[in-house]
Amino acid sequence: MSIRYNENTKQLILETASTCYQMKIDNMGYLNHLYYGPKLGQNDMSYMFRTYDHGFSGNPYDMRNNRDFSLDSMSQEYTSFGVGDFRVNSIAASCSDGSRCAEFRYEGHEVTDGKYSIPGLPSVYDEGGQAQTLIVTLLDTAANIRIKLYYGVFEELDIITRCAEIINAGSEIVWLRKASSVCLELPFGKWDMIHFHGRHCMERQPERVPLFHGIHTIVSGRGMSSHQHNPFVILCDREATEENGPCYGMMLMYSGNHKTEIELDQFDSTRVVMGINDDRFRWELSPNTGFNTPEVILSCANGLTELSHRYHRAIRNNVVRGQYKLSHRPVLINNWEATYFDLNEDKIVSLAKKAADIGVELFVLDDGWFKNRVDDNAGLGDWIPDTNKLPNGLDGLIEKINALGLKFGLWVEPEMVNEDSDLYRAHPDWAMTAPNRAPMMARNQLVLDLSRKDVHEYIFNTLSDLLSKYNITYIKWDFNRPLADVYSHAAPSPRQGEVTHRYYLSLYKLYDRLTKAFPHVLFEGCAGGGGRFDAGMLQYSPQIWCSDNTDPISRLTIQYGTSFGYPVSSIGAHVSATPNHQTGRLTPLNTRGTVAMMGAFGYELDLTKLSEDELSEMKQQIERFKELEPMIHNGLYYRLSSMQESGHYFAWQFVSPDRSRSLLSIVVTNPLANSAPVHVRLKGLDSQTVYSVNGEFECLGSSLMNSGYTFPQLTGDYPAMQLDIVKVK
Repeated sequence: MSIRYNENTKQLILETASTCYQMKIDNMGYLNHLYYGPKLGQNDMSYMFRTYDHGFSGNPYDMRNNRDFSLDSMSQEYTSFGVGDFRVNSIAASCSDGSRCAEFRYEGHEVTDGKYSIPGLPSVYDEGGQAQTLIVTLLDTAANIRIKLYYGVFEELDIITRCAEIINAGSEIVWLRKASSVCLELPFGKWDMIHFHGRHCMERQPERVPLFHGIHTIVSGRGMSSHQHNPFVILCDREATEENGPCYGMMLMYSGNHKTEIELDQFDSTRVVMGINDDRFRWELSPNTGFNTPEVILSCANGLTELSHRYHRAIRNNVVRGQYKLSHRPVLINNWEATYFDLNEDKIVSLAKKAADIGVELFVLDDGWFKNRVDDNAGLGDWIPDTNKLPNGLDGLIEKINALGLKFGLWVEPEMVNEDSDLYRAHPDWAMTAPNRAPMMARNQLVLDLSRKDVHEYIFNTLSDLLSKYNITYIKWDFNRPLADVYSHAAPSPRQGEVTHRYYLSLYKLYDRLTKAFPHVLFEGCAGGGGRFDAGMLQYSPQIWCSDNTDPISRLTIQYGTSFGYPVSSIGAHVSATPNHQTGRLTPLNTRGTVAMMGAFGYELDLTKLSEDELSEMKQQIERFKELEPMIHNGLYYRLSSMQESGHYFAWQFVSPDRSRSLLSIVVTNPLANSAPVHVRLKGLDSQTVYSVNGEFECLGSSLMNSGYTFPQLTGDYPAMQLDIVKVK
């Protein structure tokens, strides 16, 4: 059993294959956090905690004569608020009498087989029925607020999921102002935080910093998980490396506004609180109603590599759904950087013919295919093919594309609208705009208020009509601006603080309906590139366009940062033109192909302008990727270069699940004169197996992992090299 309760010690114990999570109900009924880490022989970890007088730390009333007992110094599973714990809280609410405090104590718990689900929200699922669920109920009897803490234990995956349900158990309205998904206490240790910041075209830049006393906040208030701050954070020992050292991961399965607070407090204890961003959040809880928080995926591991492997495995197998979960993803070409808005049927067919010749399997028609769409000033919302550009209509174009042996995909941005559109002229109130205020514009567009049922149905019907009428097997779903002027013309004033979360509840429902109605369609997520790259979106779109920056040298850092939490199979990666359209950088075709093979592989350039030699090389790239795809997408991924080494080179490795084959890739980003050779130690091989290395020599796996491999001198403009490592005996 993954979950046990010790009646004598009042202890709840969760166990995965290699980790243990312990909590305890104390004599006052508070739910204390005891331990999360590697499995230990010690059953009751409360011996680690000593109570003593923490001067000026308040004491609960029934412990007023015991200054050793204070919520302000206790490790808790989910904190009370306003009653003496002055650190970051898990929850905040206003009661009908105006009070803003609640003290939660244990009411009961239950254990069930299988994994809980969350109404309206994506979550890790349990197909094999191997998981178990623990539900712990806490109650404040004065405020009449009940909290159910959900724990999903996946023993073989070595992950624990958490979320909360907050229930109004009284007879008056409660206004919820903060509703976090998880509180995790690390009472001892010195920790570094690794987070993934960025901007448009430079997403998920890894940054490792030591915690200092105070509150570190990772936050997005942009109406999406954002280019700026990904909802994934790692806390690791200051000496931790890829191979060794305690590492804790916290990943929020949510695509909207999020917030992670990490406090190193006055007693050197660390608390992490993660969930929906509470800024401008206000949710009405009527009597006997509840609010469900998004899910957090927790894991702890020895080293960053092991932590990444656990997240990769969980997302590939228990987050992503549908027929493309573990199967072949078609190699595609997207016309955006080849034509931009200046497209027509002849250009598209010419490009498609070249693509078919080199082995591309899917053609994706990007922005500009619908009426009045000559630039980004008009057309969004009116998803009707432009017969000036496509005289035979979309069906005529698709017929020609299919005749070449290619499948057809389409770009849409269904959550957006231009002022210059028939939709906006008919329904201006469908756009998010604040009363008596000129709206903020971004890319000359507004956001449709998806919290409205009529907007939800319009988008569902529009996309359903497209997918029913045309032979479309792929959708690139874009989202090209943040949410601002957040206001729903269909919601009463007191409930405007619910709009952003209701938007995402509606979006998830929309995705759920469409993916179930059209299971043959591969949905790729996009938000100006990687602005909504999160585990919530991966429930519905098994791959996400990683960044609008297609420069391979920039992509090295972007994809490197992404790899800490998200599997390679989720990373949309394309070979583009040189000089690159975003950076102007010149790079060899071999380097561009090497980098794009670390993802869902494709092309984004004008093939009609390339030489026969370049087209021949691309054909070889496609053949090679198709052969290696099962290992690249479903094998183990290793980072062979560190953040410090990234100023000189990036190296990474794929290993097949049975360890019979491996692919090592390196790109030199800064060739140095008279430098020491690049030398790397491989990982993940079988130590006793003999491998052929690029067909040049044979070597034991133990030698490659312990002694390593020295690359020949790689010079020139961003040179790249790959090693094929194949089992001989």
